[in-house]
Amino acid sequence: MFFSSGEEKEKAVKDSLEMLKTIEEHALGKNKFFCGDKISSVDIAYGWMARWLEVLEELAGVKLLEPQKFPRLHAWMKDFKDEPIIKENLPGHDEMLVYFKHKFQK
Repeated sequence: MFFSSGEEKEKAVKDSLEMLKTIEEHALGKNKFFCGDKISSVDIAYGWMARWLEVLEELAGVKLLEPQKFPRLHAWMKDFKDEPIIKENLPGHDEMLVYFKHKFQK
């Protein structure tokens, strides 16, 4: 949807921003991670945002996760990516960018 244009892209952006707003306002609270000070299965479930979202934003030319709009979610992403176990296993940005560019060109 992000790779379409016009109304379809606008709707995809609007729907995504609403989803992020819900997570920001209702899921994180004041915790470092979703369930407290340690990574849980909920963080792992949302972990795709830590790398995939920024790569998809770059490919689509859309910025969704603005730090000023979503400060808690933005802080969570940084904390999540900084955890040693995640940092060691998260694919690199450039590597994912090349992979997804190739996928979306097909």
